[in-house]
Order: sequence, then C-alpha cells, then structure tokens
Amino acid sequence: MMQRTLNELRPGESATVRGLLPDNGRKIIRRLMDLGLTRGARVRCLFAAPSGEPRAYLIRGAVIALRREDAALVRAEGEEASA
Repeated sequence: MMQRTLNELRPGESATVRGLLPDNGRKIIRRLMDLGLTRGARVRCLFAAPSGEPRAYLIRGAVIALRREDAALVRAEGEEASA
C-alpha cells in the first residue's frame, strides 16, 4: 500500500483515510471531517467529471463530490484499482 492524497485516486480505486493535511486557513478541515473523512474511513472514488473535477467519492455509505484542492488535503493509504 502506498501513501497519497485522495485527489490521486482514480475511478474504481479505494483507500483508507490516514489523516488530514493543514488547509492554510481555508477552514475546510472541519467540513471534511463532518463529511466522514476521519482516520480509518474507507473511501472509494466512483467517477470524475469530464473536466476531472469534481470527483465523486463513496464515504461511509454516502456519495459526496469534492474539488481537487479539497481532496488533496486528505492523506490516504490506497489499494490497487478494482474493476
């Protein structure tokens, strides 16, 4: 398994959240945690918009869309893609 950020997941890939990175005063960290992105949460990238942003993620049974800059704040341990 390799460490990376959530925005690096491709559609079909899953990962486990390992932590959140500083948001440089943007105050998005609390919102990400409220959405379920806490340590140990399993996340699956479902699909990306044609432009690549936003991406849809399955987190704790809910589908949420995240911008690339917000997904880049989530450290994750990824697993290989599944079909």
